Amino acid sequence: MKTQFWERSKEINPTLNNLLFKFMRRRVLLGLSKIHTETSPLIHQAWWLLRKRLLPLLCLVSFLAVVQLNSFAPVVAQLPPQPRQEIRGVWLSGNDFSVFRNRSQVQAAMSQLRQLNFNTVYPVVWNDGYTQYPSAVMQKKGVPFFFKGVDGQDVIADIITQARRQGLLAIPWFEFGFMVPLTSELASQHPNWLTQKGDGTQTSISAAGEVAWLNPFHPEVQNFIRELVMEVITKYDADGVQFDDHTSLPVDFGYDKYTIGLYTQETGNPPPSNPQAQAWIKWRADKITAFMVDLQQTVKARKPNAIFSVSPNYYDFAYKLQLQDWLNWVRLGIVDELVMQVYRNDLESFIAQITRPEILETQQVIPTGIGIMAGLRNRPVSLPQIQSQVQASQQRGLGIGFFYYESLWNVAPEPAAQRQEAFAALFPNSALRDISQNTPRQPTFNTISLPLYPKPSLGQRVRGYFLEMAIANGQPRRILLDTGSAGLRVPKEFLGNAPIQRTGQNIKEVLGDGTILEGELVYANVRFGLIPAAEPIPIQIVTSRQCTPQKPNCSAKSGAPFSGIVGVNYSEKSLLYNPLRKLPGNLSNGFIVTGNGGSNKNGSLILGLTAENQVGFKMASWNQQPEINGVPGKRWDSRLSKVCLTLAGSSAKNSCNSAMIADTGTINGLTEFKSASTAGKLKPGVLGSANAVKVAINGIFDYSLVPGKRDGFNRWNLAISPQAEQTIFVNPGIAFFDKYDVLFDQVNGRQGFRSRR
Repeated sequence: MKTQFWERSKEINPTLNNLLFKFMRRRVLLGLSKIHTETSPLIHQAWWLLRKRLLPLLCLVSFLAVVQLNSFAPVVAQLPPQPRQEIRGVWLSGNDFSVFRNRSQVQAAMSQLRQLNFNTVYPVVWNDGYTQYPSAVMQKKGVPFFFKGVDGQDVIADIITQARRQGLLAIPWFEFGFMVPLTSELASQHPNWLTQKGDGTQTSISAAGEVAWLNPFHPEVQNFIRELVMEVITKYDADGVQFDDHTSLPVDFGYDKYTIGLYTQETGNPPPSNPQAQAWIKWRADKITAFMVDLQQTVKARKPNAIFSVSPNYYDFAYKLQLQDWLNWVRLGIVDELVMQVYRNDLESFIAQITRPEILETQQVIPTGIGIMAGLRNRPVSLPQIQSQVQASQQRGLGIGFFYYESLWNVAPEPAAQRQEAFAALFPNSALRDISQNTPRQPTFNTISLPLYPKPSLGQRVRGYFLEMAIANGQPRRILLDTGSAGLRVPKEFLGNAPIQRTGQNIKEVLGDGTILEGELVYANVRFGLIPAAEPIPIQIVTSRQCTPQKPNCSAKSGAPFSGIVGVNYSEKSLLYNPLRKLPGNLSNGFIVTGNGGSNKNGSLILGLTAENQVGFKMASWNQQPEINGVPGKRWDSRLSKVCLTLAGSSAKNSCNSAMIADTGTINGLTEFKSASTAGKLKPGVLGSANAVKVAINGIFDYSLVPGKRDGFNRWNLAISPQAEQTIFVNPGIAFFDKYDVLFDQVNGRQGFRSRR
């Protein structure tokens, strides 16, 4: 077996002596001898801890820590308002369960940890393809359970109960993640759940020996892991859940039939033969991230204060070789604590890892800890090495997590009493933790760019920009981004299995082309790319589409599947409102649409306006509208006024009394005249090349087009509508975004334009 050590890092409260213990794990359960990972130093979870102010003196120290933190110029919108709690944790691995099967020994162990000022335990609940507790989920899968205490008790329940009595947090640890033995019942009964390498190989060599990998992209696998996690959260009074380096996938995997089909469907090409191709790595890593976002939302819906803990390897290794983009998880706001595994003997190498940039960044937003190896059965770790690594971590404001319990002092080169005395000196003061302070936090992005795809998941639209969204934990769908309307409208097939709030209220929306959408108003969780909305948003579940009598040739006539619409205009009439208003933090303050120039490449939706990404835009103001109950934030009339129009062959010769909207939802350009006299000799319908169009706002943009016959590129229509509100109304359609980046500022009521060529 290959030997590999992994590292981790902990949270920042620079002047509070944060400590965190964590033990690295690896057990070979079920008859595979307890050789733990002697022959292969494991990559395992580190638990980072937050530290609580206890006395006036510590209050003063905390104040100084905040002053220091502010000097780091954090990349996050804000630091958590509550004082940080210090994590001093230890993993209870499979090797430890010879001890923890006995109730009296559990009680003694928890009491001893409390006396030595530890504050967190991480009992393993999932490894080797089995649960360490009686699981109804596994029973339904036909997988037997045979691990019990000496008195037939539920060992996990006993550990959690005894830990809580001692004031310790108990955070169950899903050690194996997507990893299972190929010979396990689960792998044998569900061969379609396994993924493979390009050559068809189904296994890899890990610290646990030869293992197979459940396909993290398969919905049945995702549901299985989700059910296990929610079973633990529901069954036990646990303080959270922890996932380590195996909630990932080795980079060589992903060449199974299901994943190849999914990748081909989404990208139009089969996966590259090189498993380390950057786009292929990112696609798979993003899929795992999306699952973790949904999993965190599911956990928080059941237990809002639960700690969502992650214990990975150092980032460069985790992302490139295990597709585990944990730094993005931190930035997305789904991780409550991080303990980076750093199982190294050399102190210089150890320090190099705990001072990496991603650790410094993470320290500024969440408690961050370092996983330290306390020893293995056949590879003991000396007390001086442990002490030096703990002290190096403490000096940098990092907590500690030890792997694993027995190697703290029961299986060690020094006498137990000497080891215990040393741990007492490392943690001289009590640092109890309280999950009531673990409140939801916002992503640390001030801005982020999401791809806009040229094709939808369903339907046959000629051109459009489609944003990938997941609704109620459903599969990601590419939905039409419409800057000309407001509200999210999707078919019921787009909903996942997460709870939704039904209203029973049927609503109707008439689109510009005469399509009538009808369906119930509901509220559900939504994810924009990888960004979850801060709370459920209103959605129209469309169950009926038809055309108005005035426009019988609307888009509903063809019978093509409805690919959904996400309307992001700020001129809401009522519910539904622009769902981007419910993005967390700075991401809700506005957005920028960057087109693709009419190519098959992706455009971009840039969420969150900053001073940097507004450079080069020329601004035009909107008019503020009365607020509407139920619509958050300011409401604006996003039709620009005093727009100058010149339309060859008409009476519009640099007429600067026009109104205009920048609308990605409209394929072709349109000029609407209230009076036929303004049209001159022009007739309603499609304009020809003789009818050159020029639309401009002096000093802001100057757009011209020669009408042609290509939908979405140069086709331009004329309409005469005596009932129209505006004397002259212009919608240049999606082709306008081929030439201009367009900014929507919902805070200040402005629209910006930046020439792209």
